[in-house]
Amino acid sequence: MFRASDFKCREVINLVSGERLGYVCDLEIDECTGQILTLIVPGRGRFGLFTKNDKICIPWGCITKISCDIILVKLLV
Repeated sequence: MFRASDFKCREVINLVSGERLGYVCDLEIDECTGQILTLIVPGRGRFGLFTKNDKICIPWGCITKISCDIILVKLLV
């Protein structure tokens, strides 16, 4: 079983592009069921700088593997 805080310690890697997307900064959870719907990773703004408004939302169905240190996703960007 995972805790929500455990996700922040895992790096997200996109299997489609091979790109390192970053570390999970937030989760979107269904209030009624408690099920995780989306992982949120800070996005890169212009020139590779992080901005507050940019984020990558990864639907739970795009996750292929969660290991002790990484999360592998198939995300068409």
